Amino acid sequence: MIKKFSLSTHSRSELIDISSQVEDIVKEARVEEGTCQVFVPHTTAGILINEGADPSVRRDILNQLDKIIPWSGDYQHREGNSPAHIKASLVGSSETIFVEKGQLVLGTWQSIYFCEFDGPRHRQVIVKIE
Repeated sequence: MIKKFSLSTHSRSELIDISSQVEDIVKEARVEEGTCQVFVPHTTAGILINEGADPSVRRDILNQLDKIIPWSGDYQHREGNSPAHIKASLVGSSETIFVEKGQLVLGTWQSIYFCEFDGPRHRQVIVKIE
């Protein structure tokens, strides 16, 4: 089963918790055991699994990525968004999560995040349940 959903981002860089949307798709699929693949078809966005309980972790991740890959630099890409491409390359465009007893297998503090690195934009997330 493949499902898509859209979301809108509101700033240049942000991490949006999409765990509940992905969980809803898993429930709809009625798969008891399997895998859930979450993918973004964008070159300046990514998917990340990390702590969901403390919002300061999200800020820390974005702040450190900005320090490592600043917006000003000797970039050649004409569109001016090379840092977003680099960040998306480091984070990755997909994650695979196991499904057990009809539930996503995530750690106690883990959440699934859509990572925006070139917003604000209208984006799409693709979820495949097997």
